Amino acid sequence: MAAFDWKKLSTADRVIAIAGLIGLIALFLPWYGFSSTYGSASVSGFGSGYGWLGGLLVVAGAAYLVLLRSGTNMPKTSIGPAVIVLGASAIGTVIVALRWLTLPRGSFAGAGSGFSYGARIGIYIALVAAIVQVVFSFRLFKASGEAMPWSK
Repeated sequence: MAAFDWKKLSTADRVIAIAGLIGLIALFLPWYGFSSTYGSASVSGFGSGYGWLGGLLVVAGAAYLVLLRSGTNMPKTSIGPAVIVLGASAIGTVIVALRWLTLPRGSFAGAGSGFSYGARIGIYIALVAAIVQVVFSFRLFKASGEAMPWSK
């Protein structure tokens, strides 16, 4: 049985794990919404189109690293773990960023009423967590000395 010890994780491992947890929480927050003087509505990361896939890749990268560091028997691959975490983080970040960039946005203010629609707090939190995870995944990759699969 694998035993998880938070204290055995490096600083980069901890930041990657925390970013993955924040990414998971952000998936349940509003990513897109509409508000007017008469009410508002929003959808979470799971309901905002393909962006949830990027969020889940960020979570998966963190989960893989934590499972690996806790001593769980992970399948052997020809690709190093730092490359896997960096790849999942980078692809997840690109997907979340593309979703944010492609969300429709706009507003109107009229006499006594108005409305606005666009990105909400959840997608911003997910994007920041994903970027932080990519930065620390890259640091982990550089420290590991692993090579990219295509440079072998």
